[in-house]
Amino acid sequence: MPEHNPNPPYKRIATEEAWLPQEIMDLYRAEIRDKTINEPGFQSLWGFFAGDNDIARSHNARIVDLGEQRLADMDRAGIDIAVLSLSSPGVQLFDPATATSLSIRANDELAEGIAKHPDRYVGLAAFSPLDPEGGAKELERGVTKLGLRGGILNSHTLGTYMDDEKYWDVFEAAEALGVPIYLHPNTPSPQMLEPFLSRGLDAAVYGFSCETGLHALRLIVSGLFDRFPKLQVVLGHTGEALPFWLYRIDFMHTRISNSNRCAGAQPLKRKASDYLRENFYYTSSGVGDPKPIMYVQDVIGADRMMYAMDYPWQYVVEETAYLDAMPVSPEVLKAFYEDNARKVFGIK
Repeated sequence: MPEHNPNPPYKRIATEEAWLPQEIMDLYRAEIRDKTINEPGFQSLWGFFAGDNDIARSHNARIVDLGEQRLADMDRAGIDIAVLSLSSPGVQLFDPATATSLSIRANDELAEGIAKHPDRYVGLAAFSPLDPEGGAKELERGVTKLGLRGGILNSHTLGTYMDDEKYWDVFEAAEALGVPIYLHPNTPSPQMLEPFLSRGLDAAVYGFSCETGLHALRLIVSGLFDRFPKLQVVLGHTGEALPFWLYRIDFMHTRISNSNRCAGAQPLKRKASDYLRENFYYTSSGVGDPKPIMYVQDVIGADRMMYAMDYPWQYVVEETAYLDAMPVSPEVLKAFYEDNARKVFGIK
């Protein structure tokens, strides 16, 4: 097994690292048992990962930990700093009021964990997307009172996407605060799930990318970034495939919007690809292959691509050894591992 460089000329900052408080894990287990919410994607994914099997036990011991086990795993993988965020679907499985209450407690607990290891962790604030006023207020509290570095949006919330203007308070708050929103995958919503489920394609293997790429495009086409031009959104997994579709997205969206074919797809102030280049940052989470990472650096920009492991969902100890050897300049490698993350998340 290759080994990472123990003394590289950069710090390795991992920017999409999952955490879940035990309280929410217990609520997930109760929902798996009682099935009170129509979220078959959640039942498929967490029905396994909250279950009684070796993979689940190992995963769950890691995902709730903010102490020695997580730090030891980071050390083995050569990761210096982790950007922690509430694991999908986070508080978004629950009704808006419950989600707001849970987000407040989760953010407090995360901030307490970070305070014990301030040189190793920073975090993103959870919020309730379907509670626009409360969600914006909690994002602001998380950033200004708890020292969190942005917000975590685990994509759709009970089948609802955030491209409707009535949910934009949180984006307005993020722009005003100068912090990013990390748009993290969820399992496909109930209305799109069925074709994925029977072949086990609903989660990270493919469903996550389809669902989250769709959400990102809905945000762009809605005019969100014309309203909030300084807003920054982070996409993992080398951009959920969107950087590979820039030409076709531009061509087809221009044709659709100019022909007035769809009332919900009107002309924008810029090309769709311009928003993907100027309002989005990207991480390598779950992608330990240099080639797609380098492609995003090429077509989007080396100043917008960051490292992430996707721990503990995907923990590959040797990943940094492979990526340390990427055939890019030292400046690009340092930007990938360290400089871009420091800029995006305000890490000193």
